[in-house]
Amino acid sequence: MIQTFTGAQVYLPGEITETTVTVDHEKIVEIGGPVKGAEIDGREKILAPALIDTHGDAFERQIMPRPGVFFPTATALIDTDRQLASNGIATAYHAITLGWEPGLRDISRGRALIQALQDLAPRLTVENRVQLRWETFAFEAFDLIEWALKASFLPSVAFNDHTSMTMRAYDVPIQERAFELSPDFSIASLDDDRMKKRIASKARRAGLSEEDYIAVLGKIWDRRSEVPNKIAAVANLARTAGAPMLSHDDTRAQTREYFRGVGASLAEFPMVMEAAEAARAEGDLIILGAPNAVRGGSHIGSLGAGDMVEAGLCDVLASDYFYPAMLAAVAQLDREKRADRLALWSLVSSGPARAMRLDDRGDIIVGKRADLVMVDWPKGQTPAILGTWVAGRSSYRGMMSNA
Repeated sequence: MIQTFTGAQVYLPGEITETTVTVDHEKIVEIGGPVKGAEIDGREKILAPALIDTHGDAFERQIMPRPGVFFPTATALIDTDRQLASNGIATAYHAITLGWEPGLRDISRGRALIQALQDLAPRLTVENRVQLRWETFAFEAFDLIEWALKASFLPSVAFNDHTSMTMRAYDVPIQERAFELSPDFSIASLDDDRMKKRIASKARRAGLSEEDYIAVLGKIWDRRSEVPNKIAAVANLARTAGAPMLSHDDTRAQTREYFRGVGASLAEFPMVMEAAEAARAEGDLIILGAPNAVRGGSHIGSLGAGDMVEAGLCDVLASDYFYPAMLAAVAQLDREKRADRLALWSLVSSGPARAMRLDDRGDIIVGKRADLVMVDWPKGQTPAILGTWVAGRSSYRGMMSNA
């Protein structure tokens, strides 16, 4: 099917201009030519590259809307897919935690989620991919990772270590902890009553008492000496598959150097300037959370995304825990004049495409995949998605004429 978008302000690489964009089946085939096929009226609207989300875990609220209350996986994922489409997200990497905790984030549930996404793919409206959010102490996940890397949509692999974060000394803020595998890493006592407070929310999520959670944590912590070899093994699997790799919540240049050494060239949510500057110095791409930008800062006191964008230390904004945050972040940073609008839009389109090695999308260029969004953005007001097209196919339409 041939379609031509007319009358819109089009976000092209390097300029915003009113022009036509013609799509034939999956591809953008012409920019600036005559109307061909069906006409889609974009007058007084914006036509931009669709959003690409490198890290989103808001799907967990559909799976477990209340603590310990689980909904059918297919129902949850279909609803999540529709949320993505209505928020202009054409490609989404679901951050599925592969951890040692039971409950919401255990390995068996992760496998079921990945399988369900594969089974549902023909019925979903956007491209649902997976970020294998691997907790480095969860050795049991190795076979699952090996299996998932052979899936129809290549996943990304993110190295997470919330175990060491939990085990840091009580007088060490999260942002000031040493490199987790360093001998300088100071360790908390499990017998201290402060540990119960620290793990309370994790225990609820896992469906365990605080005492039982601490007992399991102690057994898992005994694996610490084996973690480097497991990281190397998982990194080897990812490199062989050609999967993008990320390190999560870096706090030291040493941390970034270590993970770069195993092939993880993406710094996801670095917590302090030292880690971000170490990433930038070596050409690693930096991913930050869009909710951080919308709210004016990190909810846990880490780097402010707005400041990082203005400093040129952010390449990607991810939805993190709230899908609408991506478009809202572009609007907020635009109001704050942190960068020009095209540069801001690149943080949710071409930047994520580059990070995830998706060379076929992320820009409105002839030959690229027709992943597009129509945006209503009256001056001084909140933008809204009116339409989302994925590979030329309409996945969401709001109130639009001739659409």
